[in-house]
Amino acid sequence: MAGLAGAGAGDHHDVLTEAADAGRGMMEAAVSSVPAVAGVHGESTPGDTPLSVSINVPASRSGLHSGIKARTSVAGAVPDDTEVQQPRLHAQPEVPRSDSTRERDRRFDQFKTFNGGLERQLSSLRRVPEDPSVADSASNNSDDDVPTADRYFAALEGPELDTLRPTEVAVLPKDEQWPFLLRFPISAFGMCLGVNSQAMLWKTLETEPSMAFLHVHPTANYVFWWVSVALTVVVSITYLLKVVFYYEAVRREFHHPVRVNFFFAPWIACLFLVKGEPRPVWEIHHVVYNLLMLPILCLDLKIYGQWMSSGERRLSKVANPSNHLAVVGNFVGALLGAKMGLTELPIFFFGVGLAHYAVLFVTLYQRLPTNVQLPKELHPVFFLFVAAPSVASMAWARISGEFSDAAKLLYFVSLFLYVSLVVRINLFTGFRFSLAWWAYTFPMTSVALATALYASEVDNLLTRALAVGLSAIAVVTVTAVLATTVYHAFVRGDLFPNDVSIAITRQKPKFSNILTHIRSSGSDVKDLVLSIPNFNSNSKHSSSSSSRASNNTSECPVMAHMHGRGFDGRCTTGCRRTSSL
Repeated sequence: MAGLAGAGAGDHHDVLTEAADAGRGMMEAAVSSVPAVAGVHGESTPGDTPLSVSINVPASRSGLHSGIKARTSVAGAVPDDTEVQQPRLHAQPEVPRSDSTRERDRRFDQFKTFNGGLERQLSSLRRVPEDPSVADSASNNSDDDVPTADRYFAALEGPELDTLRPTEVAVLPKDEQWPFLLRFPISAFGMCLGVNSQAMLWKTLETEPSMAFLHVHPTANYVFWWVSVALTVVVSITYLLKVVFYYEAVRREFHHPVRVNFFFAPWIACLFLVKGEPRPVWEIHHVVYNLLMLPILCLDLKIYGQWMSSGERRLSKVANPSNHLAVVGNFVGALLGAKMGLTELPIFFFGVGLAHYAVLFVTLYQRLPTNVQLPKELHPVFFLFVAAPSVASMAWARISGEFSDAAKLLYFVSLFLYVSLVVRINLFTGFRFSLAWWAYTFPMTSVALATALYASEVDNLLTRALAVGLSAIAVVTVTAVLATTVYHAFVRGDLFPNDVSIAITRQKPKFSNILTHIRSSGSDVKDLVLSIPNFNSNSKHSSSSSSRASNNTSECPVMAHMHGRGFDGRCTTGCRRTSSL
């Protein structure tokens, strides 16, 4: 047995010796062949440039050769412990980096639907190290809560709550353009309301007996209806893409005290399309009506319930001319339902809309929420006062079967409001174009429609002339606003600016962040001081504290002002430099 073991060990030693000799022969052959190959391809020879060839000997089954690397050098210029890359026999172009390997902008991830979580999971599966800053940002934004209504009022200003206060810091960069879907607001459906109402107008001018003398051709109704369909489809698909890719931004819009009213607009626009369809409305199946009114009913239950019972979203606090959209939907639904031959549902929606319109009308007239004047850029929203009573008059005329006294009462209210706004020329001048201009279109068209119906009941030269005149004004207004919108969207490219109303922080920013924002934006410290709420300039304690604090030259003037409001902290080193702004 011992002999057999010795013979086996000897055989194994011979095999290892032969393998080592074979490897040594391969290295010598490789070294001798390098100059010839280099010469063929026009590269430098070993006499000119030192070369090194490295060959890894594969490990044997016994594991004796694992990790053994044989090296040889030419011209003795390369040390044994230095690895030199083998010369490339052919010119190999460098492969450019793909876009997927570049650094991606992650500042907008918090508004995306997946919030970057899926990408982080894939990176962890690939064992790719994650950027610590990205991880911290993801952990900070893991909270699914949106800002409260009080937070919107504290961070934003203006009756539409679309302007960031000077003391606030946006969570997204304000000095660069955001992705298009993130800038596309729900208020863009106002374009659909204006254009779709024109399809209703031309159909009414074609079918109403009082307008028969115009001899309106059905082609006009067909053209406006198909244009309305195309615009509604484009805007709807665009906003659906925003829902898919930036759902968190949509959530913030829905919780916005003013923007939430525009979620009625898509369904009202669809009701306009059904009402303005070239074929008779009563031929449309009632299922279409039910499908369009169901979302409006759900929104009514939420919005009206908040108006009545919610403390931070009560009507006296969130009342705005845009709230008329929450009421107009009920009147449009009642109008279409009565035209389709329904009886109970139109009366139901008309009653719900009328009750809440009365409360809203009084609240807006008293201006309880803010008691401040609307800026010029938002003057077009005043015309929403006209929309609700004019559509309500048409709805009740269709429900009762005639333009009765109740319908006339609502119509005269809308006509008076329309004239009282039109005679104020300053409402139409002195401000830049924006999507708010579409607030002119739909109310003007609704008054023209109601006047055409009224002219059929009270048929004389004056009512006919009034209907034609108001219809002409509505058509010209819609055409002008549409052309201006196309110009700003495709030529100037400034139709959709950054939507800062959804970029507020969930909590009030720290005072140091506020000062950093003021310094970077170049704003004057006085703007910050004036923007601090509940400042009583007549308070003796405030004046004495402010004068006492301002005498200290080492303290920031903003902190000196805040001493009068109970702030006793000293200014930080960075804050002291704000006095030079």
